[in-house]
Amino acid sequence: MKIVGLTGGIGSGKSTIAKLFYAKGIPVYIADVEAKNILSTSAQVKSKVIALLGEQAYNNAKPNRDFIAQKIFNDTTLLAQMNAIIHPKVASHFKKWVQKQTAFYCIKEAAILFENGGFKQCDATILVTAPKQVRIDRVLARDTTSIATIKARMQHQWDDKKKIPMASYVIENIALETTTIQVEEIHNLLLNT
Repeated sequence: MKIVGLTGGIGSGKSTIAKLFYAKGIPVYIADVEAKNILSTSAQVKSKVIALLGEQAYNNAKPNRDFIAQKIFNDTTLLAQMNAIIHPKVASHFKKWVQKQTAFYCIKEAAILFENGGFKQCDATILVTAPKQVRIDRVLARDTTSIATIKARMQHQWDDKKKIPMASYVIENIALETTTIQVEEIHNLLLNT
């Protein structure tokens, strides 16, 4: 089975694109969802995160996401250490998930696919782009967060200019109608290659 990586910066619309592929019968794995699940359910991960960030990382056995985000997105060393705890677990889960799929290809959606080298395990990659202000506006509408927090997260993701040459396909996600057409074209290309 072909593995197609789907990535893009915060607010680019990766989830929207993932849903469009899923509607075509393509299995979609959302790495961030699994990362959150592991953070919530793995006792081993919980103890490592507490050792790294302190007891405040969890409230009543649930991850304190605001606290964790504030700590790791303001300290590149902590971010790298957190990724080292979570990413191997997600990669292992993804491998098992792929073995259960039967479609011609599947989508692995991951925010930092290029940054963490995950693209090397993909047969093709799709990069979702959108202007910076559009991305900020989308995240503000979606999350209870601040512009400063969004910009801090953006700083830990590569600029689109760096990712575009690495991507097999690029979707500029501004208008849904145009985006849908681009997804259809890429879907057909993937089925015929």
